[in-house]
Amino acid sequence: MALSSALPEAPCSFTASRTDSYPVHVCRDESAALGHLLTEIGDRRVALISDDLVAGLHARGLAARLRAAGVDVTMTTFPAGEASKSLMTACDVLDWLAGTALARRDIVVAVGGGVVIDTVGWVASAYMRGVPYVNVPTTLLAHVDAALGGKVAVDHASAKNLIGAFYQPKAVISNVGYLSTLNRRQLASGLAEVVKKAVIGSPELLALVEHEAERVLARDLDVLERLVRAASRVKCALLAQDPYEEDLRRPLNFGHTVGHAVETVTGYGPVLHGEAVAFGMAVAVEIAVERGLAEYVLRDRLVQLLSRIGLPVSLTGFTVPVDPGEVVTALGQIRKIRDGQIRYVLPLSVGETAIVNDVTDAEVHAAMLRITAARQPGRQAEPVR
Repeated sequence: MALSSALPEAPCSFTASRTDSYPVHVCRDESAALGHLLTEIGDRRVALISDDLVAGLHARGLAARLRAAGVDVTMTTFPAGEASKSLMTACDVLDWLAGTALARRDIVVAVGGGVVIDTVGWVASAYMRGVPYVNVPTTLLAHVDAALGGKVAVDHASAKNLIGAFYQPKAVISNVGYLSTLNRRQLASGLAEVVKKAVIGSPELLALVEHEAERVLARDLDVLERLVRAASRVKCALLAQDPYEEDLRRPLNFGHTVGHAVETVTGYGPVLHGEAVAFGMAVAVEIAVERGLAEYVLRDRLVQLLSRIGLPVSLTGFTVPVDPGEVVTALGQIRKIRDGQIRYVLPLSVGETAIVNDVTDAEVHAAMLRITAARQPGRQAEPVR
């Protein structure tokens, strides 16, 4: 009997679907982190990838502990810094992987901050059409943001994160003990992403940051563990609504449109990602107030908190010059990439946002100048009280 005659009548169209889920383990020491990692690895070989700075602090020690537990580990690193989040670095790592014994069922482990997480995740998505990877974040920003969600990418000279994919990790293992090696500026940068999530989705998280910011900046492990758990939970809840950004109207982009433009014009490195996002949030809330969508109290609360943490809320708050005209020009490139439109996330109140596509370059330019004029020249960020 012919096969075709044995098959039941089928509709002309049907649906294929996929879902992704993965565990997020939050712990506070390397022993617990190692236990979680060994469980995720199983009997696979491991390609552990980090940067030169994190290698000396954490990654080489973690690789040694994995080997002591019987895991076949090979390791490489690349230079630390945003400049390494590039196609050239990714190709170097792909060349290195091609020379290892890593097979498709084996696993890549990314140990580092946002640059490592984003770059290695994209490499994992491309190698052999996708190999499993585990994120082991080592910065606060990576713990609460980059390691979650599977948005993996490298930068291009014309725009940040231009070359990338959605590729979810097998697991995220967040050892907050690693945060004890961060300096205050890096912690503040990570806090910017926490504040972002709090403003768009969690009054409780915002209150936690306002109350405990100084202890976070002082590397208090109890508070860091509470903060990472809370912020990670909020981000996972927001991601669940649209994990692959099919709807481009995403509140998680709050502060990122202008922030990405700032990173582009400053050459990916002198301005930390969280610093750029903080400035972008200050611009967005200023536009919201100017349009009558938000109350002054929201703007003042947000700007005062960012300033207290030590984040830039004006053009003079950066460690390098930032020209508002160049930022607007970079927004034009982002608009081109996004098919002629930029959607801005404007906060209305804590937990409520509006997403609009009619913000003009003139509005953004004017907002940048207003928030800069509102800050006294040379004034230092106020300490957290």
